[in-house]
Amino acid sequence: MAEEKIISEEAYREIEEMFHHVPKKSATCIEALKVVQKYHRWVSDERLKELAKFLEMTPHELDSIATFYNMIFRRPVGRHTIHVCNSVSCWIMGYEAISGYLKKKLAIDYGQTTPDDRFTLLPIPCLGACDHAPTMIIDEDLYRDLTVEKIDGILENYK
Repeated sequence: MAEEKIISEEAYREIEEMFHHVPKKSATCIEALKVVQKYHRWVSDERLKELAKFLEMTPHELDSIATFYNMIFRRPVGRHTIHVCNSVSCWIMGYEAISGYLKKKLAIDYGQTTPDDRFTLLPIPCLGACDHAPTMIIDEDLYRDLTVEKIDGILENYK
């Protein structure tokens, strides 16, 4: 009897395409983790073990890579993740107002997900846009020069 796979076939196909460009399967580990997350929103222990076997790695090796990167989620997250930059530049330019407004508007704190599973709010040390602070990223969309007044309109784009 074949093992039941919990990673989607679409994810497997996308990962297999990467194998043509690398000397060994494990070289795709970071991108493969991103693909699994794209299809399943986060990388569960079970998916990590399955992926490690597929990439010819140990679960420990893959987990140490997954937990190093703050954009790989090892716990469930909402449909959209909001990372608010808390670097020195963002602090100086209004991080506290942005952070406070988001927490109040979403009625959650950092590390929490809204009850409707729409948003997970997370801090991030730097988004590399210090010249346009304060900043945040929602999914893969960067928002710069933030003001409290802009936030409601931005959040409306994510249902």
